[in-house]
Amino acid sequence: MKENNVKLLVIGHVWPQPNATAAGEHLLHLIQFFKEINCEILFASASQQPSDYNVLSDLKIPMIMVSINDPNFDTLLLDFKPNMVLFDRFMVEEQFGWRVKKVCPDAICILDTEDLHFLRKQRKKQLSKPIEHLLSDDAKRELASMYRCDLNLMVSLKEIELLKSKYNFPEYLLHYIPLLTKKIVPDSFTNFGARKDVVFVGNFLHAPNWHAVQLLKKEIWPVLSKLLPEAQLHIYGAYATEKNYQLTNKKERFIVHGYVADLESVLSKTKLLLAPLYFGAGQKGKLLKAMQCGTPTITTTIGAEAMQFDKSWPGRVTDTINEFVNQTVLLYNNANAWKIAQQNIAVLVNAHYLYDTHLSIFKEVIADLISDIDIIRNKNITGQILWHQSMRSTEFMSRWIIEKNK
Repeated sequence: MKENNVKLLVIGHVWPQPNATAAGEHLLHLIQFFKEINCEILFASASQQPSDYNVLSDLKIPMIMVSINDPNFDTLLLDFKPNMVLFDRFMVEEQFGWRVKKVCPDAICILDTEDLHFLRKQRKKQLSKPIEHLLSDDAKRELASMYRCDLNLMVSLKEIELLKSKYNFPEYLLHYIPLLTKKIVPDSFTNFGARKDVVFVGNFLHAPNWHAVQLLKKEIWPVLSKLLPEAQLHIYGAYATEKNYQLTNKKERFIVHGYVADLESVLSKTKLLLAPLYFGAGQKGKLLKAMQCGTPTITTTIGAEAMQFDKSWPGRVTDTINEFVNQTVLLYNNANAWKIAQQNIAVLVNAHYLYDTHLSIFKEVIADLISDIDIIRNKNITGQILWHQSMRSTEFMSRWIIEKNK
């Protein structure tokens, strides 16, 4: 197989919506990359397609809806004959990976992890009870999925280090490709005097985001609103429900808007983005989006952990509520401190998050993966063990469901 002869099947956990989630934008960047190197691409997903969906059709990417535990997926594989498959998150690999292995055993399998799901769940538990890095059932599932693939895409160097140091996961199966953007031009940013208010951004289905919104409502904004009497706090995010909208209180200047189509326009007029994230994993799309718009951010160690490469940060990083409030007030009122934070944006982004830089490297990784696939698979002894029939519980559970449904 040569790089320009790749037939790529992308199996999405959901349909990529770049304006709704950072994961959707990241997946779309990967699809665009494979399109740029002339791969023939087919996108499939078992999730419900959004109404008026045109993101992939605008790229002229063929799309098809599939079903879980459905042998018709085998027919799709036989018809399309992919020699490379990209799984969007480990749950998708569990659902469809064994079918790919059965029908297209030579196909190169790549897992786009987005973040370590088991780490996010573990950190959520740590909010109420301290625990160490244990090999939980969630971790076993996710790590097994990663071993079954030929390459795993990671957005966080911190998580790569965690996998290597705590779980002895082989580095040759990992590749770092973070959230991506174009080169930042600082002169295009809106200045301090033309901005007002503060925002939080994040889809409401993501547990760390909902926790942050509740924290803002109950602990941070009641104090902060008194110190910034002219400011409003605006909450934006996809998948908002009535439960979320009920937090709105215009007298308190706390307003939940839900989804906004033009988030960049909002952020470009906002003075600060607040992100009090106390659990989670991977990189935070809201922070990069704010940087793209020249908006400094106040966040936590968890928020910045995979995105901060030195002591400088385009805003402030703090883990206590009192300091979070104090630093927000400082940056909101102090034009010089705010400008320094904004100046840090271009330095950080242009050094670490450029689309062209990372995808140029990824092109070489894909070429090496294609040429060295037999060597990689022979080294991955654990992956070979996991494909033995005694370890393929997801396949046999799926087959049982098929027979049951008959």
